[in-house]
Amino acid sequence: MPVRIVVAKPGLDGHDRGAKVVARALRDAGCEVVYTGLHQTPAQIADAAVQEDADAIGVSVLSGAHQVLFAELMAELHARQADDILVFGGGIIPESDIPGLKALGVSEVFGPGTPLPTIVAWVHANVESPAR
Repeated sequence: MPVRIVVAKPGLDGHDRGAKVVARALRDAGCEVVYTGLHQTPAQIADAAVQEDADAIGVSVLSGAHQVLFAELMAELHARQADDILVFGGGIIPESDIPGLKALGVSEVFGPGTPLPTIVAWVHANVESPAR
């Protein structure tokens, strides 16, 4: 079964070109991708991931609210007993904030300009699709 990934844009961030480019690269690499659209709450993202039986969630944050949004998303997943859904992200996130995000349970954070093959290779190496 192909890896199933929900790609999401939480909060008030209105720029989704990067998320769409990553979603397309993952799709072209054989993943099933569901893009949730702009202005999603962490609860909406967690609900979509559970409903879609996602193996992972890719979150794009450019607004500077990454610490709050990732913390809320991880809490929402935990509340749904969906801690097995791997979370990774990218956007404008200072290097100094990455250890804190990883401490929350975020598996990987990709900075601006990360080559698409790097993201795709990481997903293929780290996200497993259980037999459905």
